[in-house]
Amino acid sequence: MKLGLFGGSFDPVHSGHFLMARAACEELELDRLVFLPAAQSPLKAETQPITPQARLRLLRLALAGCPGYEVDEQEIRRGGVSYTVDTLRDYRRRFLDAELFYLIGQDHVPLLPKWREPEELARLAVFVVIPRPGETPQPLPAPFRGRVLRGFQFGVSSSQIRERVRRKLSIRGLVPDAVAEAIEREKLYL
Repeated sequence: MKLGLFGGSFDPVHSGHFLMARAACEELELDRLVFLPAAQSPLKAETQPITPQARLRLLRLALAGCPGYEVDEQEIRRGGVSYTVDTLRDYRRRFLDAELFYLIGQDHVPLLPKWREPEELARLAVFVVIPRPGETPQPLPAPFRGRVLRGFQFGVSSSQIRERVRRKLSIRGLVPDAVAEAIEREKLYL
């Protein structure tokens, strides 16, 4: 089985995340793709505009009616700082025969050696990189193995969406409609 794992803050989840997921499913011929929202990213400790539970709720709204995608809330349930190595160990233990693919954005490639237990991470999963428009794919640092996907060109980030919300600009089309409605209704990111 080919199992895709897509970790991140998803703060908020946006259309670019779905394009990354679709590209991974198609180009890697994945059997399943699991979204893994972090309780707290070790590399983004200073920024946490909304609670992990609110981000999880937005992610579930976004994925409603999307077959082939799942949400695993283990990192949120664990609480505290989320370390990818803990999650990958759990998946390796539960899915002994699966080939694990871990999706990351190009901006994370130079940071991989700073992640907790990088050698173990590299052993547990194949890392899959999807660059944003205009980014030149960088090779994965040793000992990581993986590949770069073609993906879809979509140059929007969660930080840009949060800024648009703060400036009271529309985010329609940048996030799923249900997510835009929930952000507006609950006055998130203001």
